[in-house]
Amino acid sequence: MAVRIDHTVTSGTFSLDGQTFEVDNNVWVLGDDAECVVFDAPHDVEAIRELIGDRRVAAILATHAHDDHIRYAPELAEATGAPILLHPEDLPVWELTHPDREPDDALRDGQVIEVAGTAVHVLHTPGHAPGACCFHVPELNVVFTGDTLFQGGPGATGRSFSSFDTIIGSIRDRLLSLPLDTTVHTGHGGSTTIRAEAPNLQEWITRGH
Repeated sequence: MAVRIDHTVTSGTFSLDGQTFEVDNNVWVLGDDAECVVFDAPHDVEAIRELIGDRRVAAILATHAHDDHIRYAPELAEATGAPILLHPEDLPVWELTHPDREPDDALRDGQVIEVAGTAVHVLHTPGHAPGACCFHVPELNVVFTGDTLFQGGPGATGRSFSSFDTIIGSIRDRLLSLPLDTTVHTGHGGSTTIRAEAPNLQEWITRGH
């Protein structure tokens, strides 16, 4: 069975530091007709379950623990029986939304997760959040970057738990070193490529965001 990427967009809010914003989030599902993994569980469990269909969900992989990415992860886990995986450095962020429910397992830098016979490589890319992770799938030449890298620049670093210098280091060392024709599937907005973003690194550093 061929491995494929399914995608939907959900709408809701993001709240941190006493502020709330309306946001649209990408939800990406990677797998074949039998099993899959889900990247993030933001605003709408039913929309995600429709994307999953009757497949077994091997894991819910959290790119980071901001509430617009993990708000419905426990509900999705209960509905599918899938474990929630989060990098442990994001536990303080997770607990802001789910103080009474821990993730089921930890993501580790360099970890390889197998789904539908395809390897998903975990890249710890702190900056937007301390436990932010990207997921590289060499077989498909794609990387799922959450809020670390977007079309046009880094994720935001002006709120708690974030660091601009750290995210720049993560992007430079972990993402821009990937093959230039790698497709970048982001947490919000349109997809891009490493080739399109790599020449702009110095511009981002100069502008400071």
